Amino acid sequence: MTKKERYEKVLTYFKSHMPIAETELSYQNPFELLVAVILSAQCTDKRVNLTTPAIFEKFPTPQKMAKATFDELFPLVRSISYPNNKTKHLIGMSAKLVNEFGSEVPMTIEALVTLPGVGRKTANVITSVVDNQPNMAVDTHVNRVSKRLGLVPLTATTPLAVEKVLIKNIPRELVHTAHHWLILHGRYTCLARNPKCENCGLQTFCKFFEKESKKKQKYVA
Repeated sequence: MTKKERYEKVLTYFKSHMPIAETELSYQNPFELLVAVILSAQCTDKRVNLTTPAIFEKFPTPQKMAKATFDELFPLVRSISYPNNKTKHLIGMSAKLVNEFGSEVPMTIEALVTLPGVGRKTANVITSVVDNQPNMAVDTHVNRVSKRLGLVPLTATTPLAVEKVLIKNIPRELVHTAHHWLILHGRYTCLARNPKCENCGLQTFCKFFEKESKKKQKYVA
């Protein structure tokens, strides 16, 4: 199977079986999404969604969050991983939005990564989700699933390397959706440990499944 054929089969499957694929973070506007994505680093979306309502109620705008003190915001962030750093990042990010971007979340990667707590992955999420830009945020799920399926070679050892391969081979108009397809498939089916291969419709063109099947056949023999 050629790389092109593999991509076509995977994308066709997702279009058919997961026509609606969106972020599982709860938000009402770009600022709330930015806060949620910053908090989601090395933390589950479920935990973030339990935490953000109280944050958004008290600090609903960049202006209000920029004026928050560490001691005011920290108790609302405490249950999230790395709460000290994330509290500082949220206040710093909000202040920069107010002072340099007219309190609006910018929609370019270059501008977003200048904000405290925002790296390339977060910037890709924001521009992809809010503006449907063809940007691919590579998290642990995207990395794992894309390599298991054989979409990305194992030699792509950095998030940026994985991102470049996916962007090159996925049609531009599907990139922002494919990001969610890969994440959700990794979150609920292609688990890091004990992947649910028996319930996966991608078996017939999955390199990982093919490899594991050969191992089992060799063991039985």
